[in-house]
Amino acid sequence: MTSGVDLNDLKKRMDGAITALKSEFGGLRTGRASASLVEPIDVDAYGSKMPMNQVGTISVPEPRMISIQVWDKGLVAATEKAIRESGLGINPVVDGQNVRIPIPPLTEERRLELTKVAAKYAEQARVAVRNVRQDGMTQAKTAEGGEDEQKRLHDEVQKLTDDYVKKVDEALAAKEEEIMQV
Repeated sequence: MTSGVDLNDLKKRMDGAITALKSEFGGLRTGRASASLVEPIDVDAYGSKMPMNQVGTISVPEPRMISIQVWDKGLVAATEKAIRESGLGINPVVDGQNVRIPIPPLTEERRLELTKVAAKYAEQARVAVRNVRQDGMTQAKTAEGGEDEQKRLHDEVQKLTDDYVKKVDEALAAKEEEIMQV
């Protein structure tokens, strides 16, 4: 854009930071079973890495159980191995072509550890939002229309940034509450 700031573009980029944050939060274990816990795990299948949801159907039959119905019998062992090596601290149980994953309750120490990880993810999202803000401020400086117009654009970009940082903080507070819930 030659004059002014493309606020829609800035909003879209800040929305991307929020979406990425929520995706990372989905992978954090909260003591409750969730399909998003195992979806990012890659399985060695057919000579390449495949996401978990492409080797089987992921379901949550109980609050503390994840079930993966593996479509190909030959991939059951690879699926089990990928889950064990994922670093999530969960142990799958193989039952034919079904891989069941019981989710043990979290210890207080592990809960505190997870809140720190969540805070780190939130800070990365805040940095991403601030980087978009910086681009917006640069665009505002080079905008046509004099000092008053530039000041108005600066204020709009700052207000947008404040709104998105608040969204990050709200998402973090909700995730911390979910993690600390016994």
